[in-house]
Amino acid sequence: MEINPLSIILVKSDSKGDRMLFRYPHATNHEKDSSHFAKRKNPYSLIIAEDLLQSLPCPTSNITNGNLTGLPDEVLSTLFAVKPELCEMKFELKVNNVRFVGHPTLLSSRGLKETNSSMLFNVVFALQAQADHSVVKCYYDLSKRLGIALRHEEKRCGFLSSEIKVMVLTHDEIATRCEEENACSENPYEQILKKSSLARDLKSAFNSLCTSGFVDLMINKWIQVSFCLPQKVHQFHKKGFIMNPETIDRCLDSLRPYHGILLLIEPLDLLESLPADASPALRRLIQMYNPLKSLQTLAADSDLSLAQVFQLTGHLVYWAKATIIYPLCESNVYVVCPDALISNQLMEAFSDQFPGLSLLQIISEFSLPTSISQKLNPLNQPQQQQQLVKIIIWLLRHHLLLQLHTYVQYMPTDQGRNTLETLSQEGSSPTGATENDSSWSLSNTPKSTPNEMKAERSMALPKEDGLFEYRSDNFPIPPDDIMLLDRLCRFGYFDGGHHLEEIMYFENIRRSQLLQILDKFRDILITSEHEDPAIALFYSQHGSP
Repeated sequence: MEINPLSIILVKSDSKGDRMLFRYPHATNHEKDSSHFAKRKNPYSLIIAEDLLQSLPCPTSNITNGNLTGLPDEVLSTLFAVKPELCEMKFELKVNNVRFVGHPTLLSSRGLKETNSSMLFNVVFALQAQADHSVVKCYYDLSKRLGIALRHEEKRCGFLSSEIKVMVLTHDEIATRCEEENACSENPYEQILKKSSLARDLKSAFNSLCTSGFVDLMINKWIQVSFCLPQKVHQFHKKGFIMNPETIDRCLDSLRPYHGILLLIEPLDLLESLPADASPALRRLIQMYNPLKSLQTLAADSDLSLAQVFQLTGHLVYWAKATIIYPLCESNVYVVCPDALISNQLMEAFSDQFPGLSLLQIISEFSLPTSISQKLNPLNQPQQQQQLVKIIIWLLRHHLLLQLHTYVQYMPTDQGRNTLETLSQEGSSPTGATENDSSWSLSNTPKSTPNEMKAERSMALPKEDGLFEYRSDNFPIPPDDIMLLDRLCRFGYFDGGHHLEEIMYFENIRRSQLLQILDKFRDILITSEHEDPAIALFYSQHGSP
């Protein structure tokens, strides 16, 4: 899917009529579009827009070599100068294989004698007609931001009016020379770029969208316009990988306090890139950042609420400054990402970061799921252990490793179910049900959401103590383990949709306790390893369900 713009266009309409002020790119387009009007029998004749639109040929394509062609300035100015009642609304128009997106803005003109005069201007982006709806929405948002900034500067100091005067005067001067010399070899837009700071800002915005996807402008050296095209900025690790805002929203909706963040650039560089009026809360979060910390820990260390940390995390993820991970610890299991792309440039960057090490050799060590504890050698020096952590962080930043989590599915066999139904030598079960009461079964226990777990926790405990015994491989299992198994099944943790780290967080259980449960009840508890759906969205083109 092509997400780069074809052109950026500025149009105005006031009491003097509508006018194309600036378009970029312009060199090839202007020469082709103006050739139809270069030779006129009467230099004083007027071009009627209505007749022009009707007499134009209908080409099947208005895109040539990635440039907007076949649509003269007069046509575009007529199309984009909408009626006042359509201002402050989304403008979208499809012409052949081109889609135009903008936000017409209406404001009171400065310096005019008419009391009721007004001026309309429209910053329009030309896109390919098949552009995705989310891409169109992003370009509309940028057009709206530019319109708000220009309206602010117009009210503050008349910036837009002065820039329009420069552009209109340049157009008139060049048109006059062309008529006198009976030729149109001079391009007005090149001269406008030299004279108008607004034209240079629009050109800079276009080039930034085509290269990095980030737009950072200081309109009139006063008001800042920042914009991010997520479909572009998230392609740093894989060409053609499309990350729509809706996908990011699904990831952020899946965020939990036990998740962590991994900055994709160094914290000091990120702090320096922040604008002067950046949120102090964001600065504190970056200063306290550590890939070993969970979001809950970051909130406590930064003296912020968890809701604030979630919001700031979403901001960093949207701008491709961070990605979601599970905090680094020895039990984390990683494997090579199935869609990992290892280029020569990436291998050189790894060698520069870690001299003497080979990226291919390191990656091969994670061909099978491997935990950090398996890579740690007790005899290694602390510096070597720190280097291992730095290597894993580097691989995660470049989306070369994928973390696997252990999920548990309760799948009782006939032997397992019968054994659980005869837990008590006295003929009672941990929940007070009798041996012959078939209503009590782990597979039939009601499930609860994590938010309801704490409220229902007391309901899952047995009402009376008893002597329980569960024999597996001739080893007795303590009643506490049976009650823990019953509680986790009752709350729905063993339905295959919750990994061990999530269970540990919500139930405040140590990993060793969970592993003992999995071992003691291995005949009815099936484990599987796969990625966390909240994190997998950054690796798979389609994401996880």
